[in-house]
Amino acid sequence: MNLRHLAFFKELAHTQHMAKAAENLGISQPSLSYAIKRLEAELGVPLFEADGRNIKLTSIGAIYLKYVTATLNNLSQGNDLVKQLMDPDRGRVKLGFTYTLGQQLVPELITNFQKAPQNATIQFELGQGNSGELLQALANEQYDLVLASNVERLGTQPTAPLFSFVPLVQQEIVAAVPTGHPLTRKAKVRVKDLADYPFILFSKNSGLRPLIDKILARAHLQPKVAYEVEEDHTMAGFVRHGLGIALMPYLPLLDQDEVQLLHLENQPLQHQLYLIIRKNGFVTPSVRRFQDFSQRYCQEHYRDRQRLL
Repeated sequence: MNLRHLAFFKELAHTQHMAKAAENLGISQPSLSYAIKRLEAELGVPLFEADGRNIKLTSIGAIYLKYVTATLNNLSQGNDLVKQLMDPDRGRVKLGFTYTLGQQLVPELITNFQKAPQNATIQFELGQGNSGELLQALANEQYDLVLASNVERLGTQPTAPLFSFVPLVQQEIVAAVPTGHPLTRKAKVRVKDLADYPFILFSKNSGLRPLIDKILARAHLQPKVAYEVEEDHTMAGFVRHGLGIALMPYLPLLDQDEVQLLHLENQPLQHQLYLIIRKNGFVTPSVRRFQDFSQRYCQEHYRDRQRLL
């Protein structure tokens, strides 16, 4: 079906006058008449009927007009949205990130990105989850970019062929203990000092679990697992109520009057965070601009300064 013919039909239905509609459309009257006849032939019903010297819609034509008008309006809105998305100064970025990154990195990146006048009107759609959930959503094109851990598989499928993992920043891994815990009285705390206490561990779905397991194995520590949880603030809540201690990323906004975060001696393994994009996926100019900015910003403010998040 020819979209131009639908537009011709809509204009003729509006004017109910063949010559006037042709003039408004900038085409000849025979061309308009031919287009309407083609449309009627395709549908198998008359859309107009004579009304004195003018014409009017048939009852079926009036019903059809409602759908044609809605279709053309939706198409026009779609065209406008595509133009907006392709405008690097007016686009939209669908960004997913892990829970802890909402405390510092993501608001820091967005704030500094939007300080540039050309970026001030770029909009963000934000979502959070664990790394596995975020990568699955990225594969399903629910996000343009994801900030998360490296997850090697989604189910049985390797992630390396699907995504590019660009290193951004590293998070320090610390010991989280309740206020007044015996470990807070030690001048230096090592991973092996945690051996006598029950552990709150990240669940196996968490992108952090492989790193925590590696840190524990490096210290030859077999943890006494009390609970497994998925999210950092839940972990901190369990620690606060004395249900165990934990190894977790440093949380800058955590109230350390209730949960104390202890730096670990001789513990070089940190949590590497990545900017993750689909391989061979289409990227709008505004998304590309934020991607490039995030890489430059983290290189300058974190990696070059050997600064941990």
